[in-house]
Amino acid sequence: MSRTLNVVRLQLINKQTFIWVPLIVLAGAVIVSILIYAMIPIDQPKYGGGGQAPLWVFFGTGLTAMTLTFPFSQALSITRRDFFLGTLLAAALGSALMAIIFVIGGGIELLTNGYGVNGYVFHLPWIWEAGPLGAFVTFFTLALFFFVVGFTGATIYKSWGPVVLTIVSFVLVLALLGVIFVVTRLELWIQFWTMFAELGAVGLSLWGLVVIAVLSAVSFLAFRRATP
Repeated sequence: MSRTLNVVRLQLINKQTFIWVPLIVLAGAVIVSILIYAMIPIDQPKYGGGGQAPLWVFFGTGLTAMTLTFPFSQALSITRRDFFLGTLLAAALGSALMAIIFVIGGGIELLTNGYGVNGYVFHLPWIWEAGPLGAFVTFFTLALFFFVVGFTGATIYKSWGPVVLTIVSFVLVLALLGVIFVVTRLELWIQFWTMFAELGAVGLSLWGLVVIAVLSAVSFLAFRRATP
């Protein structure tokens, strides 16, 4: 466990990657969103997707955690298992911090009537219908999902190169199009959206954690072949 925690410290040596850059991007997204809300002359609540901005930063963080930090860890004689577990733990801690900030932001929006302009970045009704804890689970899952997707892509790249990564990406796109084709031909869109509505944000987040576990397993298998 101590070796795993050492990897967490290694990943957090550059706090800009895991902490400051996501926070700066989030603050910038909130400021821009408030300015846009203030220019919309309606009294109804205004909702935007600016809160997703730091999630893309977590995707990039997942990439760099593998492509930049992994070679350095091998020079320090850190085992692959310890590096993998420590990196995921660092990602989970960063995702939890981001989720806490999102929940606090939602509370601030409620107290200030959407920053005085009835605009909301964090307190999105569908996500908050299960309360603050449900919102925390949703935001945590989203942040960790983006990180793991980036980390898995980088692991495949380091293990088999850009050709295999391109093929895998293409196969995933074809699989997604296949699902859309089947749902459209069988006219199942109503049932599809009804299922999403019944699951709610928390239900989808719990399934998202299952997807994260599967991606992590795939990443670990590929990681055994990765070259620094």
